[in-house]
Amino acid sequence: MISGLPLGVILPVDEIDVRLDPTPHPFETQNIAAIKRNWRREVTERPAVFDGSVVLLSEFGYDRARLFGRCHAVRYSTFLYWRRDRVGTVAHAFAHPMLVTRDNALVAIRMAAHTVNAGRVYFAAGSFEPEDFPGGVVDAHGNMAREVLEETGIDISGARRDERHHALATERGTVIFRRYFLDEDADSLAARIRDFVAGEAEPEIEEPVIIRSAQDLPEGVMAHMPPLIDWHFLQDGPR
Repeated sequence: MISGLPLGVILPVDEIDVRLDPTPHPFETQNIAAIKRNWRREVTERPAVFDGSVVLLSEFGYDRARLFGRCHAVRYSTFLYWRRDRVGTVAHAFAHPMLVTRDNALVAIRMAAHTVNAGRVYFAAGSFEPEDFPGGVVDAHGNMAREVLEETGIDISGARRDERHHALATERGTVIFRRYFLDEDADSLAARIRDFVAGEAEPEIEEPVIIRSAQDLPEGVMAHMPPLIDWHFLQDGPR
C-alpha cells in the first residue's frame, strides 16, 4: 500500500523504518520486456549508464513523525523505465544531505554530461541501494555520507548535523533530507570539490554550485530543490 504523503509539505521525521524485502518487486516482474526495450534506448542515448542495483518501494507512508515502508532491490533499468510515467503501485524515496558552510551557504552539485541527470543541480545524492540496508533497515546517514564522498570527495560521516530528518513529497518522489554543518566557508569547500573532480577519470559531477540565499537559484536546479533551499534560509539554527 502506498499511503500518499501530502505534496509540497515539509514534514519532520524522527524515525525512518523502511525495510528491504528480499522478494522481487512486482513492478519489475510484470514489465520485463518493456524494461529491456527501454534500456536499449537509454544505452543508445547514454552509453556510460550502468545497470546496477537500486531500490523501489512497494509500501510507503508517514505517521506521527515516522516514515515507514517496504522496498525491493531492482535493476537501474527498472527504475528508469518506471520514472518515465511513474505508474503502478510504486514509490521512490531518496536522501539529500544539505551541506551547510560556515558562512551559511549551501553547496550543491551540477551533474556531469554523461549522467542521466546531465546538467541538473541538486545536493550530492543517489538512490538507495541494497547496501544501504544493514540488518534490513535503511541507513539514511550511511547513504548520504557514501554519496557525498563518491561525488565530491568530502567526508561528512562525522560532521555535525541536524538531530532529525525532514521529508518533502513531490509528484516525482519523496526527498528525505538533513543538514550537515561544515567548518569551512563556501568558497573553500567548493575549491576542494573542484580539485577532487579534476582528479577523477570520469567524475559523476561537473562542478560544485554555491547557493547563498533563497533567491540565488542556479540554472538547472531540480524542481524539488527550491522548497528545501527556502526552508534552510528560514531557520535560525540546527533542528
